[in-house]
Amino acid sequence: MTVADAAPAPTPARSTGPAPAAWLAIDPADLQPTVLVLGGFMTSAPIYRDFEAALRARGAADVVVAPIWTPDWILASVRGMGPLTTRAGKALLRASAASTASPASRGAPVLIVGHSAGGMLARLLTSPVPFEGRRLNGSSRIGAIVTLGTPHVATGGRWGGRIARAVARFAEVNVPGACFAPTTGYLSVASRAIAAGEVPGDGRERFTRNLYDGVLPQPGVDPITGDGLVPTVSALLDGSRQLVLDDAVHAPARHAPWYGAESQLDRWWPVALETWRTALTARQVRARARDTADEALAEQASHERAVEVTGRALGARPRAPAARPLA
Repeated sequence: MTVADAAPAPTPARSTGPAPAAWLAIDPADLQPTVLVLGGFMTSAPIYRDFEAALRARGAADVVVAPIWTPDWILASVRGMGPLTTRAGKALLRASAASTASPASRGAPVLIVGHSAGGMLARLLTSPVPFEGRRLNGSSRIGAIVTLGTPHVATGGRWGGRIARAVARFAEVNVPGACFAPTTGYLSVASRAIAAGEVPGDGRERFTRNLYDGVLPQPGVDPITGDGLVPTVSALLDGSRQLVLDDAVHAPARHAPWYGAESQLDRWWPVALETWRTALTARQVRARARDTADEALAEQASHERAVEVTGRALGARPRAPAARPLA
């Protein structure tokens, strides 16, 4: 079973197809998203409590944080990311159910916010191709994917870099770039807060350069900018809307605001909402076109049946006797 077909379809309202979701008849500007948060590498769900509260304060109808913990990431480095995609898929089902129950979301597809490696998990959820034996195929449930400092392009070989590289390679082949646009929106958020040169000036800069090289080596680029862990160019997904922040660091810290801090959230959240609502509009247009086509096909079929019935009725009439020639 995939995420796409985990829940039964609603009872059809008419014979030509299933009843549309309530949100399809509503202007997306009047809807608020249910948000699924997929946490980053080596994080745990409680880290995102303040972030969850900030999203609710900005109008999110509901927020579901996937129950992924630091030990899960440690095991992923040995066993692979498959078990994490299963947890993320179950969290997506919870978020979809919350959206259906919410009078503000009315069942609209979920807005996923993936922090760091969580953004890669979000892309894996859309894949119709099995990843490590798990086929999620959940794009129909996802209205938009917003990634924060996600290493979409990763060729480094260090511990976390190996995980990112394996997932990035799979995603690039099977769900490349903004694969399901325009009916799923994509926004990638990066940062250029911290620069590190090829010849570092001090130990901290040398450490940062090594981190950047562990994700995406860029020989000859001087300096490399990023959020302190993921280089700017690595975090920008091809084909997505892209936003580069000036002063966001990769994860919650005391010395600087991270992507989910209030000041940074106010930069990208309005763009995320617009991206989500634009995708909903595209789905509504497609649904109306499909309904029109279905009605045309039904009308054509009805006409063909009428012609067939008429033809049978005419064919069943007794024929008049042939006229006899006059003698």
